[in-house]
Amino acid sequence: MNHKILLVEDDIEISEMLKNYLTLENYEVICAADGQEACNYFDRTEFSLILLDLMIPKISGIDVMQHIRKNSVVPIIIVSAKDTETDKTLGLNLGADDYITKPFSVAEVLARIKANIRRRTQYDQSVMDPPQILTLGKLVMNLSDYTLTQNGKRVELTAKEFAILKLLMQNPKKVYTKEQIYSLVWNDAYLGDENAVNVHISRLRNKIEEDTRNPKYIITVWGIGYKLGEAL
Repeated sequence: MNHKILLVEDDIEISEMLKNYLTLENYEVICAADGQEACNYFDRTEFSLILLDLMIPKISGIDVMQHIRKNSVVPIIIVSAKDTETDKTLGLNLGADDYITKPFSVAEVLARIKANIRRRTQYDQSVMDPPQILTLGKLVMNLSDYTLTQNGKRVELTAKEFAILKLLMQNPKKVYTKEQIYSLVWNDAYLGDENAVNVHISRLRNKIEEDTRNPKYIITVWGIGYKLGEAL
């Protein structure tokens, strides 16, 4: 199966370079040079992954991402020259699964693409398996269709948010360091960028905790990492 990628980049040289490289790796690549074009492509085509620059004309990359997240959990990797922690945190908070800063190596881009598509494909294939249910208090996680409900209401999670919560719920007595969470969820070597883990934990807490200042589901073990809270 050839995976289809939407590449949103207004720099023609970068766009053509990435498209040529990914095409050689047997990906089908559709390029959009502005945000409006990106939204139009997304609305009429099914993609396996989105590569998204933030600084694009007509409609900003942030607005494009919000448009996508209204109806889809397709993996989104931001590729941007904006490299401050604030920019990364904003992108991850708004629904990106990964963030690559320019200048980048094409090998790194390819590795991130493969990792994100592999996780999403595994999630989709699991629908064929018998339902597997994990519960904690008012949370019910269905591993066969990758849904989470709280008090019977659907909670929309990104792939990485789901993976983090799944990891904790499947190992309720284990304390995970940030390095372990990154390695297991991102399926990549940990290079000291704990901000990615912090942002996803914070975003996950905002969705499931009644009081984020006094979390009950995801507990911080100071100086170590995180663990699952007791059943509520």
